[in-house]
Amino acid sequence: MIDYFSNPFYKVAHTFGDFYRNMSRFVEAEQMYKQALAGREKALGPNHKSTLTTVNDLGLLYCNLGQLKEAERMYRQALAGREKVLGPNHTSTLTTVSNLGLLYCDLGQLKDAERMYKQALAGYENALGPNHILTLTTLNKLGQLYRDLGQLKEAERMYKQALDGYEKALGPNHTSTLTTVNNLGMLYHDLGQLKEAERMYEWALAGREKALGPNHTSTLTTVNGLGLLYRNLGWFKEAERIAYEQALAGYEKALGPNHTLTLTAVHNLGQLYHNLGQLEGAERMYGWALAGREKALGPNHTSTLTTVNNLGQLYHNLGQLEEAERMYEQALAGYEKALGPNHTLTLTTVNSLGLLYSDLGQLEEAERMYERALAGFEKALGPNHTSTLTAVNNLGQLYHNLGQLEQAQKAYEQALAGREKTLGPNHTSTLTTVSSLRLLYCDLGQLEEAERMYEWALTGIAKAFGPKHSVHIHSVG
Repeated sequence: MIDYFSNPFYKVAHTFGDFYRNMSRFVEAEQMYKQALAGREKALGPNHKSTLTTVNDLGLLYCNLGQLKEAERMYRQALAGREKVLGPNHTSTLTTVSNLGLLYCDLGQLKDAERMYKQALAGYENALGPNHILTLTTLNKLGQLYRDLGQLKEAERMYKQALDGYEKALGPNHTSTLTTVNNLGMLYHDLGQLKEAERMYEWALAGREKALGPNHTSTLTTVNGLGLLYRNLGWFKEAERIAYEQALAGYEKALGPNHTLTLTAVHNLGQLYHNLGQLEGAERMYGWALAGREKALGPNHTSTLTTVNNLGQLYHNLGQLEEAERMYEQALAGYEKALGPNHTLTLTTVNSLGLLYSDLGQLEEAERMYERALAGFEKALGPNHTSTLTAVNNLGQLYHNLGQLEQAQKAYEQALAGREKTLGPNHTSTLTTVSSLRLLYCDLGQLEEAERMYEWALTGIAKAFGPKHSVHIHSVG
């Protein structure tokens, strides 16, 4: 009979827990950790450093499982014990502090997360030096936090500092290096530097597939990022193949249908179906994502609010304008509370409300929303970011509707120049501006320019969707 409380067994049990967790076999990992914890608490006491290691690692596991409140309970137990036994500046204590920072990011408590990360970074730099792996890992986490806060240049500084250190210490294909590379891909995506984003994602994907295999959750995260990038580049068929066949199927198999990473892939597939005009599929995906996120993260988490916002966009497209307004206002209130009035997610919802008010004929309110969004995007992202250009394009449409044709022309031409440079001449967003300019030039009596826009739109939409696609027929009809 196995003595589960013997010293050799609980050491082995904890080691197997680590092994199963690293292999994404989370159910077996939990069994091993719990056996190790029971043995260590009985043999060594609840505040022994070995017991606290198991408590901390159970927190990591519950994060992997998306059980965030249970993870917080484990981390707080580990932190209290480690501060008492080892002191606040011991590296093990700082590891739990850093883990709490990551958890608070997942819970949307970003200021608490920043406080934890800064505490961990200062401790690691003091104890281990600026180039130690733990210091670099904390820099990477701070980069992610600043990205979530919309402080993109500060995020880039953190990521580049971490990447430089990882490459020197571990080489370009180590999993820690690849994590930072993947994060830089996401950041460049946010900044509208899409070719640089693609380069980072492809570097991360090749390395992760080789080091971890194609079905590891880290590999799938990069696959998911590439799917989003291809969607924004207008490569919808490639995005659908990646988003569904690889990312979502892989997450469901590894983590189950209600894990936060699975729900992110579901949400992204909803966005893709929305872009393809498959609105029933989009509503089904968004509904799945929203129900899961509300349960796992709560109604006010930023990820939940993003799904609420996208449901608003979907209802807007379906002509359900009152329901769309309700979704947008719920998302805006949540974003303003969680992230502040000038965060890019807040501004995206402001812009969406501008579109809705325009369709409702509330043009003064629409103009107020667009101008707020434009000012915020220009400050946060610069004049040539895709979000900024969307706000410029929307102002052009508003001025067109108001009969202010010269202002409309100025806005449209600014949006077209930026979109063509950033996204290319055949991207769907570029073609939207081209089609709008065609109508404006007709109203201005500039028929040669209108015909040039018509030919551009006709050629570009045929390339993007095929000659018989409904968007193509609608745009040139």
